[in-house]
Amino acid sequence: MSKDNLIAFQAGESSASFRDALTELVRNGARQIIAEVVEAELQEFLAQYKDLKDEQGRKAVVRNGYLPERTIVTGVGEVEIQVPKVRDRTHSGIKFNSSLLPPYLKRAQSVEEVLPWLYLKGISTGDFSEALASLLGAQAQGLSASTISRLKAKWLEEHQQWQKRSLAGKRYVYLWADGMYFNIRNENDRQCILVTIGVTDTGVKELLGLEAGFRESELSWKPLLLRLQDQGLKVAPELAVGDGALGFWKALAQGFPTTKPQRCWVHKTANVLNKLPKTQQPQAKSALHEIYLAATKDEANKAFDRFVKTYEAKYPKAVDCLVKDREALLAFYDFPAEHWVHLRTTNPIESTFATVRLRTDKTRGCVSQDSILSLVFKLVQSAQKRSRSVCVALRLRIRGFKRLAEVIEGVKFKDGIRVDQQPDLGTSQDAA
Repeated sequence: MSKDNLIAFQAGESSASFRDALTELVRNGARQIIAEVVEAELQEFLAQYKDLKDEQGRKAVVRNGYLPERTIVTGVGEVEIQVPKVRDRTHSGIKFNSSLLPPYLKRAQSVEEVLPWLYLKGISTGDFSEALASLLGAQAQGLSASTISRLKAKWLEEHQQWQKRSLAGKRYVYLWADGMYFNIRNENDRQCILVTIGVTDTGVKELLGLEAGFRESELSWKPLLLRLQDQGLKVAPELAVGDGALGFWKALAQGFPTTKPQRCWVHKTANVLNKLPKTQQPQAKSALHEIYLAATKDEANKAFDRFVKTYEAKYPKAVDCLVKDREALLAFYDFPAEHWVHLRTTNPIESTFATVRLRTDKTRGCVSQDSILSLVFKLVQSAQKRSRSVCVALRLRIRGFKRLAEVIEGVKFKDGIRVDQQPDLGTSQDAA
């Protein structure tokens, strides 16, 4: 097989894997949203009979488990659903029938039509009904605005409850932080969503913090970090990875002063290249790769100095942009080599939110800040539950997770290797 054919084959294989993952995300996302909408329908139905009592003074209409599970055939495969049922203690024939999932529905019209709606515009009240109608046919158009509003309120409440969960006894060795920008309705200022992902002492990546912020400022990041402490997170992470937003680093110095900073090389590379002419960017990019891909910190510093000498005369702004964060850019060399691939960038956040951004970039501001916050939370939460097949950034454990115990114990590393396990070159030379 030629090199070109091999590349084409790998690209096709990667594209197929992405489509499979996207299909699985849509199928599971549809199942979850359908279940929540039906639950909202049920709550609205029960509210109609809340004052109706039986002869013994009990509520006459109460929920009573679920009907047997059934399968709806959709354009992306079979989706298993369960419809709740109610008990009528007055025996007057009161029954709950979902307008979304009528008993006779066996096959959806076209799930492909829902892709640009369910996650792009599905969070807004008016468009959500249209999205579900696309998924399950005309029967879904009967969903009331109050049902959709109840669903949105439920998502927002779940996020608020999640923010209050206990973190007592939890230990996060590494932390990634970034600000994600979305199209938000009637917001002229730079509103964003602040995200933190942590890796536990067992090597599992978890969504740690998710809040609305303003321009990634110190006043936005500080409450997020303080909230984590209030939830019981008392031990500071060993290393935090982020971009150049000064707000986060200032807040981190106050909230977790012992945490070492590591600047993201992807963000830094982009910032440096933006200060160079396009003709110089390919060569400069290769020179930057030589720095953070060097096997040792000494080699990285030599490559660093080489970049400075090459560009400082003609492009001082590019050099200044790089030099000002020199120490923070090379902090990862003091941690296990197996972890470097995770510590050099904020990729865990970028990868996790790639799907979310794909579904929100084209909304053209159709959602409010609260709506986008709850939507992002539900999408990431859903991805975490299916991390093996959908969300690469949150899948399994980080490489070399067993070495996290050494980091926690305070073992010193140099160039990714334990200091107490490095060869004594002086002794070796004497013996020779």
